[in-house]
Amino acid sequence: MMKISSVSTSPLFSSASFRSTNNNNRSSTSFMSLPMPSTYNHSKLSIVPASRGSQHASSMQEEGDSFFRSVLSSMEQVYLNRNPTASAILELVQSTDANQIYYDHLAYRTFAVNGHGIESMSKLFLDFGYTEREELRFPKKKLKALWSSPPDHGGSSGNGVDGSLPRVFISELLVDQLSPEAPEIIRKYTGLSGAGHKHSALSSALGCLTWPKPSHLEFQQLARESEYAAWTLVNGYMLNHVTVSTHRLKPPLNDINNLNRFIEDKGFKLNSEGGVLKVSPDGLLLQSSTVADSVPFEFSDGFKEQVPCSYIEFAHRLVLPQYKDLSQDKVEEAHRRDGFEVGNAEKIFESTSKDQLTRRA
Repeated sequence: MMKISSVSTSPLFSSASFRSTNNNNRSSTSFMSLPMPSTYNHSKLSIVPASRGSQHASSMQEEGDSFFRSVLSSMEQVYLNRNPTASAILELVQSTDANQIYYDHLAYRTFAVNGHGIESMSKLFLDFGYTEREELRFPKKKLKALWSSPPDHGGSSGNGVDGSLPRVFISELLVDQLSPEAPEIIRKYTGLSGAGHKHSALSSALGCLTWPKPSHLEFQQLARESEYAAWTLVNGYMLNHVTVSTHRLKPPLNDINNLNRFIEDKGFKLNSEGGVLKVSPDGLLLQSSTVADSVPFEFSDGFKEQVPCSYIEFAHRLVLPQYKDLSQDKVEEAHRRDGFEVGNAEKIFESTSKDQLTRRA
């Protein structure tokens, strides 16, 4: 039987301001108010004209999109409630010149063991029109990642998940490449989750683990070998980070260097691994991120300790060389650098590391 461990989602910083804009853009459906299904009557079957049929299909797609965004919204709310830094920065940026917040991508961490890896979380996105694009490898960290691009469902008038759908970046720890002790711990807990990996999106939306809470000793054992493993054991499928699309903000914050200074001037610490600004070899993908927040966690043996939670990232995608002569008002997202860069991502992963958390303190 699957055991679900609750992880506190009580607000650490009010996210009402950021979320209020989004909530007005989605009509929510209460399951309690749904009518009981009527008995199917073959005698009333009718032929629907093509025009009406296409309208019906469009309506169904909109309903599906609404449901999908509602799931993402629940994930986002769990993330904002547990991460005061992310919530505060989003509110600050949005309140500056009434900036609209677009997400570049959402990121999740998983274990590559018995169906609990990338595929466990990617299924939700693929079911709703996402397309797998590129696999990335991180040999030093024993990680693999896959990013997917979203369908074009519009929604650009909202903030966050109510705006243009973001890319999704899902990574997995290659468990079998760890020392014998670490996989034993990971397999123990993923095994206790039963069919939990089939409901990873629900776990993320509810803010709970699909396996029991580990002991403090086991957490420490994992952390010594892989901080990624320890993070995933206590955070599960919850959003690891959201990424703000910097170039879509209004001046002067649409320049990532200005945004970084703005954030630091407000007292927040940025991940300094490899320098605050991470730059791809082609110079077209610029990224930065905060240091992760910490949250109190009570382990199964009663031991209480602050553990790393999530963080917020910023990405600036520059215009591709072949479109450099386009006027600024003609530049669209398709004209900008797409995809991800291993070197940048490897440094961004460090946002939850002990070294960065210690520096933050």
